[in-house]
Amino acid sequence: MFETVARVQYFDTDKMMVMHHANYIRYFEMGRTEYLRSEGMPYSEMEKNDFQIPILSVEAEYKDPAVYDEEIVIACRITKLSYASMEMEYEIRSKESGKLHVKGKSRHGFTNQALKPIPLKKKLPEIYEFFSRLYEKDCCTD
Repeated sequence: MFETVARVQYFDTDKMMVMHHANYIRYFEMGRTEYLRSEGMPYSEMEKNDFQIPILSVEAEYKDPAVYDEEIVIACRITKLSYASMEMEYEIRSKESGKLHVKGKSRHGFTNQALKPIPLKKKLPEIYEFFSRLYEKDCCTD
């Protein structure tokens, strides 16, 4: 599972100084973006290849709130891969205590820049191979 560290920003919190529930989704995206970048596929590279991974659905299960200025660990991995879509799982934990704040999932389609679905294996086999390699690594190690 890929991990990156972030700090809960003031603007992500509500009046109680806990992270607002909607902002966990932004941190899922941060984890996903950093994961793909670390593996050599930043979003800018996808766009150069007329390729995107828009979100089709997202879920979050809240466990314990993250608080302002807390360092958090965002972990993510690919859990399903098909020719037309993929799914990812996320966990956000306290860096200090390891306490689980939230876990979630997102489902993504493979599209071109016009948001038209593309059969990734056929249209962009090298990018499909990239995601296949990550999936194999993610599904077979913990």
